[in-house]
Amino acid sequence: MNQLSQTVLDQLFHAARTPNLFLDQPIDDQLLFKVWETLRWAPTSANCSPLRVQFVKSAAAKAKLLMCVDPGNAKKVQSAPVTAILGMDMRFHDKLKQLFPHTDAKAWFEGQDEKIATTAFRNSSLQGAYFMLAARAMGLDCGPMSGFDHKAIDAAFFAGTHVRSNFLCNLGYGDPASVFPRSPRLEFHEACSIV
Repeated sequence: MNQLSQTVLDQLFHAARTPNLFLDQPIDDQLLFKVWETLRWAPTSANCSPLRVQFVKSAAAKAKLLMCVDPGNAKKVQSAPVTAILGMDMRFHDKLKQLFPHTDAKAWFEGQDEKIATTAFRNSSLQGAYFMLAARAMGLDCGPMSGFDHKAIDAAFFAGTHVRSNFLCNLGYGDPASVFPRSPRLEFHEACSIV
């Protein structure tokens, strides 16, 4: 595998920023499809792929979502052309026969609620990170968010399913004026060790 160019690394990491507000520029549904088509190939444990995404785009869905977010996040959601609800399917193992056909992987999880919850959370979070990298690769800016009522979102968007919300991510073309000065990051020696 070849190392990516600095231009690509800048778009994904070094120059990428988290906008607080977005420009009034819509996102075509086909672009959202391409984000999914890209991120779905990234790895998860036993290919379990628990991430489920609801792209909140319509005025009616946006109004429903605004009822569920903390007041400090309302303006961010309002300005974003799309807010993705990144959820985790708590019955992800029902699809393991399709996704991991080499063995009966569903049996690893059946009746083990704690293992299901841990695996769903870990791997949907991992897929959420892939989601943001895929979106950035497609030229979109991302604004990941906590700060919402999980139960309210689950009732409003995932009622009657086994999906539970993990986090939100605003998508669009960021307003440069809404970006805070870059915050510092930990240096290698502060966060890493080689043993």
